[in-house]
Amino acid sequence: MATCTIIEEVSTELAAYSEVPISFTVSQRLRVDLIDGGLGGFRLKTRVVDPPYVKDYDAIKGEGPTRWARRFDMSNWGILSAHIDDQRVGGIIMAWNSDGVSMLEDRSDLAVIWDVRVDDAARGQGVGRTLFGAGEQWARERGCKWLKVETQNINVGACRFYAKMGCHLGAIDQHAYEDLPDEVQMLWVKQL
Repeated sequence: MATCTIIEEVSTELAAYSEVPISFTVSQRLRVDLIDGGLGGFRLKTRVVDPPYVKDYDAIKGEGPTRWARRFDMSNWGILSAHIDDQRVGGIIMAWNSDGVSMLEDRSDLAVIWDVRVDDAARGQGVGRTLFGAGEQWARERGCKWLKVETQNINVGACRFYAKMGCHLGAIDQHAYEDLPDEVQMLWVKQL
């Protein structure tokens, strides 16, 4: 396995950062089944998606790394890129202490993984684990006690990854996405 090097970058590097695609194939989804209307909790069931399709969040109008600096003050954000043999293979963007980012809840002890991506060719080589660890360290260096990350029920691989990294499912919102009614927001949290 090749050595993965993490490099901290600045917002002027967002175009290069976005060269690593965030797209993935949706072949499964997690269905949220409420028990007793939610009073008895819920059950997540994996369901096959047929036919599978490709999801690319960067392709959604107004989204993607090159647009974020226009929407947010990124001066307190961390942009960490992963390289193997001098080739960019992934990245993680950490949001912290920033007005207008509702997921931060106006807390200075909370950092949000805003974006994480690994090139298809580098998956399975520990790049995601290395990036997650670098994001945790970045947050700890700023005094954060909590880490939060958002994903969706259609990204089953990401849900499993965050659970493997020690996160727990902190919230589910079945109505979070007005423009994407078939997607369920899943917020994962980890105490640092």
